[in-house]
Amino acid sequence: MKVFIVIVLMTIVSFLSLSCKAQETKTLEPKLDNIAWISGNWKGEAFGGKTEENWSEPSGGSMMAAFKLINKGKVIFYEIEIIREVENTLILQLKHFNYDLKGWETKDETVDFPLKQITSNKVIFEGMTFEKISDSEMNIYVDTRQKDGSIETVKFNYTKD
Repeated sequence: MKVFIVIVLMTIVSFLSLSCKAQETKTLEPKLDNIAWISGNWKGEAFGGKTEENWSEPSGGSMMAAFKLINKGKVIFYEIEIIREVENTLILQLKHFNYDLKGWETKDETVDFPLKQITSNKVIFEGMTFEKISDSEMNIYVDTRQKDGSIETVKFNYTKD
């Protein structure tokens, strides 16, 4: 009888685990409301310094963010980012700026990340992924090209109040 109870309990636990996994991987519509959890004032560390990323709530068909990296008490660079709805999908676009707001990209150029998939806890763009850990923690994974042409994925672990 004890063996039967253990098998039943193991089956229930396995079923619940699979059910939770299925919910995490279920693809959601490419709508800003499905990624509204990104909004907020996020802080973390990367590139040897402190980072801040402030995302707005969805409005007007877009979300916007400002990013900055501070190292040894000085701003190293900024980014302006947007996620916007375009032709039944989302795209993340950004521009980089030096500490003095001199742009890295040319006037009309942006760095674009097309949407690949949205689940309940991830937004996967080509080259950048947002992962919800909890309401007050997320990870962002960014593919960065190295001088030798290789790609390195940098993890930003963020928390918010």
